[in-house]
Amino acid sequence: MRTAPISIAHRTRAVAIAILVSTLPLAAGAAPDDATDPVLRLLIDKGVLVEPVAKTDDDADPGLLRKVHESASAMVIGAMNFIGVKYQRGGVSADTGFDCSGFTRYIFETRLGLVLPRSTDEQAAAPGFVAVKREDLRPGDLVFFNTLKRTFSHVGIYIGDNRFIHAPRTGKTVRTEDMSFAYWAQRFTGARRAEPRDVAVSQEVAAAPAAASSSSR
Repeated sequence: MRTAPISIAHRTRAVAIAILVSTLPLAAGAAPDDATDPVLRLLIDKGVLVEPVAKTDDDADPGLLRKVHESASAMVIGAMNFIGVKYQRGGVSADTGFDCSGFTRYIFETRLGLVLPRSTDEQAAAPGFVAVKREDLRPGDLVFFNTLKRTFSHVGIYIGDNRFIHAPRTGKTVRTEDMSFAYWAQRFTGARRAEPRDVAVSQEVAAAPAAASSSSR
């Protein structure tokens, strides 16, 4: 029986995810009867996914923080689905292709409900985002680079394990990169993170129309 051919984009995406998982170290001291799936356990240990946190009386607002962390993890996983989509200058969708800031804008809007400005330098200065040091990066942070002799001329999304996903340039497709490579390490100019309350409020606003529509049926 003949099987349908697998597209290049699907093969590329599968390889990228396999590489990401293969770089994760084995979790130490895991109990033999641990109910968590081993792959999920590795992703949680590396920070790509977030383990559910039990609420305690000492937590200021654990529900809010958990919601934000889970949203960032879902955003990263969602962004990986676009590996293989072509670069297109001025592009803002998977159908037309993406440029770097069009890609980040699309992911943040569709996954978090946050509408970023269109250009890279405007995204770096967007209200509701805080500067993050490289050593403090978390999955879902915006990472910026100087690739065109401008401080903020390129942007991507940090996915963990010192890697980020982006739409690189004409002739290329959405892919992940290692930030420790000399080219990116020398051009890194900063990172930004959406503040928790802004993310939560955006999600509540986005969910409101859907809830109203369901209650009116």
